Amino acid sequence: MHKLTFFPLGNADCCRIDLESGKQILLDYADTKCYEDPSDKRIALPSRLKADLNGRGYYDVVGYTHLDDDHVLGSSEFFHLEHAACYQGEGRVKINELWVPAAAIVEDGLEDCARAIRQEARHRLREGRGIRVFSSPELLRSWLENEGLSLESRSHLITDAGNLIPGWNKAYDGVEFFVHSPFATRLDDRSLVDRNKDCLVLHGTFSVGGVDTKVLFGGDIHYEELEEIVRITRYHGREERIENDIVKIPHHCSYNSLGPDKGEDCTQPTENIAYMYERKLNGNAILVSSSRSVPSGDEDVQPPHRQAKRYYTNRVRLNGSFEITMEHPKPSAPEPLVIEISTNRGRIKRAFSVGAGIATASAAPRAGV
Repeated sequence: MHKLTFFPLGNADCCRIDLESGKQILLDYADTKCYEDPSDKRIALPSRLKADLNGRGYYDVVGYTHLDDDHVLGSSEFFHLEHAACYQGEGRVKINELWVPAAAIVEDGLEDCARAIRQEARHRLREGRGIRVFSSPELLRSWLENEGLSLESRSHLITDAGNLIPGWNKAYDGVEFFVHSPFATRLDDRSLVDRNKDCLVLHGTFSVGGVDTKVLFGGDIHYEELEEIVRITRYHGREERIENDIVKIPHHCSYNSLGPDKGEDCTQPTENIAYMYERKLNGNAILVSSSRSVPSGDEDVQPPHRQAKRYYTNRVRLNGSFEITMEHPKPSAPEPLVIEISTNRGRIKRAFSVGAGIATASAAPRAGV
């Protein structure tokens, strides 16, 4: 059995992938909790992750979809970073392989945790080890040449959209990862980085007992790029890469990841995005919004948006599930959302009372047919 764990962090991301083989992958890390505020219900991410590591001291992979604060906050205090001694010391968690989009290498003007991760990624790329970079735009080629290196000399560390990530095999690891984004051509056309549009989007296929469970990790991708992802995937006849049992929906349930208009009551997606959610989403799918509770009105311009929620909940109304991380299992006391992946595909691990204690069990809804 594999497990996905989504943490209640408000409008922020962190997903831990625990594979049946024992390997662990962390996608994004944002310690958003205000520790001085006793009413803050966001989880204490560092202590929870370290407790679950059980003294292991490292992750096989730590991936950052992009370098916004809601995906990197606190990273420079939590991780052992190789590029500078100030980020090293007892108790820090090591990263065997760092995954970043090319934008995280080439972007300038960064500060705080985003800068620390960029510097770590640059250091590892210079050294030629412990890193996987996604997409190979001309801006990356230029950066490497300025460092006295060539794109060709680092090509074994770079994976473009439309390919599987090397080193991960369903037969041995129980999972493979297909890269949907970023597109190298996007940065080729520009001199500036748009982090959301250039973010990492992965499609994972998890295998248990010959049964595949398909998961989309949507980052903060906008509708224009998601529309293009689906269009290109359909054009190449690879529709299995847009089939999903579980979706980490993009950008904290923002309407901007569905279409250009918020809508009065329900956001209408673009043609290909509608195709993915309405034709390629399995009947018992689980949709996860890594966000705070959805407001009932329109007073807040930031996500999550009630119109986007309406569209997503309509997609899973009969047998599926729409989950908000800050409302699981209840808004007054959010806890990590754990999805267990087995031959039954994805099932949410629910908590229930037993006498004076709490027990857990895997319960419906499940993802998949």
